Amino acid sequence: MTTGALAAYGVLLKIGDGATSEVFTTIAEVRDIEGPELELTTKEVTSHDSSGWDEYIGTLLRGGEVSFDLNFIPTGTTHSYTAGLIKDMVDRKRRNFQLVFPDTGATSWAFTALVTKFSPSAGVKDELKADVTLQITGAPTLAG
Repeated sequence: MTTGALAAYGVLLKIGDGATSEVFTTIAEVRDIEGPELELTTKEVTSHDSSGWDEYIGTLLRGGEVSFDLNFIPTGTTHSYTAGLIKDMVDRKRRNFQLVFPDTGATSWAFTALVTKFSPSAGVKDELKADVTLQITGAPTLAG
């Protein structure tokens, strides 16, 4: 059987402008992406008349986080303190994001998130880069 595996190269992370007819812009220079980390929260509900095994029920769902690193361009529109991810974090602004996969159907995760981490690093022998974390709020949706 032939595999259906896809190369990850070409995934785009886009940020919305918040307008009524929202326009999404690709975040520049994104490298490795992790997430979203979907999770079902559970509650242990074992009672005295249970079978002797722990029993659980599902409670709330969590969208988790999306984390990524990027080649940091301090004055770049999607990175900067005046207009980009850093500004959104300082302003505590929720934004709509899309994670677009490179399949033929252009499958994407759409979610609303807060920027909770923007951590630049500048090693002497390295490129200027940053680690970024987005905390998803509400339900992410998968479309394709």
